[in-house]
Amino acid sequence: AAVADPAPPAPAAPVKAEKIRELNGITEYRLPNGLQVLLYPDASLSTVTVNMTYFVGSRVEGYGETGMAHLLEHMTFKGTAKYGELLAELRKRGARVNGSTWNDRTNYFETLPASSDNLAFALDVEAERMRNCTMKAEDLASEFSVVRSEFEMGENNPRAILDERVTASAYLWHNYGKSTIGSRSDIERVPIENLKAFYDKYYQPDDAMLVIAGEFDPAETLALVEQIYGPIPRPTRQLGESYTVEPVQDGERAVTLRRAGDVQIMLAAYHTVAGSDPDHAAVEAAADILTREPSGRLYGPLVKSKLASSLYGYSYQFKDPGLATFGVEVRDPKNAAKVKQLLLDAIEGLGKSTITDAEVERWRNDTLKNLELHLADTADVAVELSEWAAMGDWRLLFAYRDQVKKVTAADVKRVAATWFKSSNRTFGEFIPTKDADRAPLPPQPDVAAIAGAVKGESVETGEDFVASLDNLEARTTFTKLAGGLDAALLPKKTRGGAVTLVMSLRHGDVKSLARRSELGGATAALVQRGTTKHTYQQLEDEKDKLKARIDIWGSEGAITIRIETIRDSLLPALALASEMLTSPSFPADELEVVRQQTLAQLEEQREDPYARGFGELSRTISPYPVDDPRHDFTIDEQIARWKKLKLSEIKAYHKDFWGAGKGELAVIGDFDPDALKTAIEADLGGWKTKHPWTRMVGKRFAVKGAVKQIDLKDKEMALLAIGQDLDLRQDDPDYPAAMMVGQVLGGSPSSRLWLRMREKEGWSYGTQAWLSASPFDRVGQLGMMAILAPQNLAKGEAAMLEELRKLHDDGVGADELETIRNGYLEQRMTSLADDRSLGFTLLDLLYQGKTLAKIRADLDAVRKLDAAAVSKAARTYLDPSRLVVIEAADYAKGKANAEAEAAAAKAGGK
Repeated sequence: AAVADPAPPAPAAPVKAEKIRELNGITEYRLPNGLQVLLYPDASLSTVTVNMTYFVGSRVEGYGETGMAHLLEHMTFKGTAKYGELLAELRKRGARVNGSTWNDRTNYFETLPASSDNLAFALDVEAERMRNCTMKAEDLASEFSVVRSEFEMGENNPRAILDERVTASAYLWHNYGKSTIGSRSDIERVPIENLKAFYDKYYQPDDAMLVIAGEFDPAETLALVEQIYGPIPRPTRQLGESYTVEPVQDGERAVTLRRAGDVQIMLAAYHTVAGSDPDHAAVEAAADILTREPSGRLYGPLVKSKLASSLYGYSYQFKDPGLATFGVEVRDPKNAAKVKQLLLDAIEGLGKSTITDAEVERWRNDTLKNLELHLADTADVAVELSEWAAMGDWRLLFAYRDQVKKVTAADVKRVAATWFKSSNRTFGEFIPTKDADRAPLPPQPDVAAIAGAVKGESVETGEDFVASLDNLEARTTFTKLAGGLDAALLPKKTRGGAVTLVMSLRHGDVKSLARRSELGGATAALVQRGTTKHTYQQLEDEKDKLKARIDIWGSEGAITIRIETIRDSLLPALALASEMLTSPSFPADELEVVRQQTLAQLEEQREDPYARGFGELSRTISPYPVDDPRHDFTIDEQIARWKKLKLSEIKAYHKDFWGAGKGELAVIGDFDPDALKTAIEADLGGWKTKHPWTRMVGKRFAVKGAVKQIDLKDKEMALLAIGQDLDLRQDDPDYPAAMMVGQVLGGSPSSRLWLRMREKEGWSYGTQAWLSASPFDRVGQLGMMAILAPQNLAKGEAAMLEELRKLHDDGVGADELETIRNGYLEQRMTSLADDRSLGFTLLDLLYQGKTLAKIRADLDAVRKLDAAAVSKAARTYLDPSRLVVIEAADYAKGKANAEAEAAAAKAGGK
C-alpha cells in the first residue's frame, strides 16, 4: 500500500509585541526576545526617524578593550552580506544617518523621507546590523586607521584633552575615567576575534531599544517590527550589571597639561550624583547660577573684569554618578592665580551662601524653554531618548522635566554644600603650569519609582504634511511686504506650535563697506547685549519667558536674524528682536567682553589646521585687495583689528548702515501670515539704511596652481585643502553636470574620495569635495579636503590628485552616476523636509529673485543627466595643473611618526 507523505510542519506562530505603556504620545512595546520598541508618530512631518540603541558603551569595556564600543560602531557600517556598506546604502535613499558611542550606550539613527518602503528598508538595515555584520579582518585593518584619525583629531583640542585628563584623574576605578575613543594602543591592536565576541555579547535584542518617530502608520509599523525583529532569537547568555563603584574622593587632585597653544584653560570637576537622581536638576541649577552669561556669580568677576575670556559649567547625566565641571579660559597668564582663586572660592562657597529664588527661576525658565522647544522636534526626541534609556528608563526625560519644576533654592544650597568641597575636587590646568570633609557615597536611585510617578500630559500634534515639491509650492506664498522685504511664507500646523523665522537685511556696497569687515559681526554681537529698554540679562529673561531663541549675525553688508519659538510667542519675539536691531544701547563693558572672547578664539586658531589651511586657500584663490570688503585678513591681522576696534565705530556703523529697506524673510510653521505681515511692517517698515544695498559683483582671479605649506607645532592631525576657481555660472547649460562632478568626486560616502581615502586606505576620518558657482557672476570653485595624520600627508595628497585625474581622464560610468544621483536627489528632498534648512533655502531663492520652481528645474536637470554629459564636464572643469594645494601640518611630527612606523614594520617582518 502506498505510504502517505508526512504532513508539513505547522508554521511558527507569528510573534506579537506586548504593549507595556503609553506616555506623552510615546507607546512602548516589548517583543518576546526582549527588544524594547517605542513608537512616536507625528503626522505633521514628512520624514521618519529610526533610532536603534544598544546599552553598551565605554563603561563596560574591559582591560585592553578601551575604545572597543566605538570601534565596533565604525565596523558595523562596513555592512552585511545582504546590504554591503551600510552608510552608502542609507545615503542612496537620502537618509541623514549617523552613529554615536558614549559611556552608557551606542546608537544608530537615520532620518529618511517618509514612505513605507523607506521605513521597511531602515528597519531591515538595523536588524541586519544587529546580528549579521560581516566583521572582516581586512575591514578592521583599514577602519582602525580611520578611528585613529578621529583620535588624532581630538588630540588637537586642548580643552577636550584637558577634560579627558581631569576626568581620568577624578575616576580612579570606574570606567567613566576612560575616554570613549579609547587608547591608541588598544585601537590599533584589538584582535578581530575580540571585537566579534564583544559584538555577539551586546548586539542582541534583549540589550537594545528601537525608536521609530515621525510620519508612519503605528499599526502597520508595529506589524513590520514584529515581522522583521520577532524571528531574532533571545540570546542564552545573561548580562549582569556592572558593579564597580567609584570610592569617595579623599583629597584634592590636580592635573597639568602642557602643549602648544595660546590660551590658558582651567577646569574644576566635582563628583556628584547619577543622571537619574532627582538631585541632578539641582546640581545643574548650581552650575548655572555660577556660570550663566551675564548674570552668573562668576561672570562679572572673571569675564567682565577681563581676567578671563570665557566661562562655562556643565554636569552630564550618566547611569552612574557623574561630574559637575567648571571651566575658564585665561588669555593673560599673569591673571591665572587670581582667576583660580576666584573660581574655586565661588564654587566651594556656593553651599555656604544665600541662593535666591530669582537665580533658580532664571535657570528654570531657560531649562523649561529649551525642553519645550526640544520636545516639539520629534526627530530630536527620537534620538535623545537613547540618553534617558541608557540611564535606566526612557521616561526619565519627563521625570527630569518634573524635577526641574520642583527645584528650590534650598535644594541648590544643599547639593552645593554636599558636593562642591575641596576634598571632592579634581583641578586641571592647560598651560601653553586638608580636611577629611568628604562627600557621601550616593545611593542608587529607585528608577522604577521615579519613572512610575511621571504623569502623562496632552500632546499638541501637527497636521499631516508631506514636504513634497508639489505641497511646498502649493502652500508657500512668495510676496513683497510694504516695507520692501521679499517674503516666503509657509503656514502649517506643527507639533507644539513650533515656528521658525529667518530674515536677511542688506546694506552698503563694495566701496562704502571697505575695511569694515569686523564691524558687521561686532555690531551684531552688541545689539543682543542691551537695548534702550532692556539690559542684557533682561533680554535673556524675556527670551526665556517667551520660549524663544533669537540669534543675530552680521557680515559684510548683511544682517541675519533667526527666531525659533512657538505660535503664541512669535510676534512678541519678533518685537523683541526688532528692539535689539533698532534700539541697541551699546554698553561699553559688553564690547570688552566680546573683544576678549573674540581674541581668545582667534588666538586659538593660530595653531588650528582648519582655520589656517582654509584661510590660506581662500586668500590664494580669491585674493581680493585690502580695500574690498571680501578681503580675507590673516588671523594676526584680525587680532590687530579687533584690538583697535572702538565703540564709536560700531555705533556709527549701526547708525549709517543698518536698516530694513532691502532683504528677505522666510517663515515656516504655525503662524498667522496676515498678523505677521502687519507686525513686520510696524516693527521694521520705517527703519531704513543710509547706505542702500548694491550687490557686490564677484570676480574670478584665474590663479595659477601652487603648493603652500603651513608648519604647525604639536598637532596630531594635518589638513589638506585643495581648490581652483572656475569660469562657471549657475545658469550655464552644463552647470548641473559640473555640479554632479563634485558629487562624484567627494559628495557622499559613495564618492571616489571617500571610498579611496577612508574605506580603502583608512587614512582619513573626513574627506569631501564640492563644485559650485554663483547664480549671478562667472565665479565657480572646485574644492577638496581631507584630515589625516601628518605622516600620511604626502600619500593622501597623491591619492586625492590621482582620483581627480582619473575622473578627468576616464569620466564616470552610468551605474556610478545613477548611485550618486539617487543619493543626491534624496538628500535634497530630505533637506526640504527640515524646517530649519528649508528656511535658509527660501532665503536664498528670494535673494536670487526665484521661487521653488527653481528647485524643481534644478532637480529635473540632474535627473536628465547622462554619463557622457558628466564626463564632458569633468574634462572641461577639472584642471590638475591649476590646483592650489594647502598643507597644514606638524612636519617634524610627521617625519618622526613615519620613521617609527617603518621601524615597527621592519621589526614585525623579522
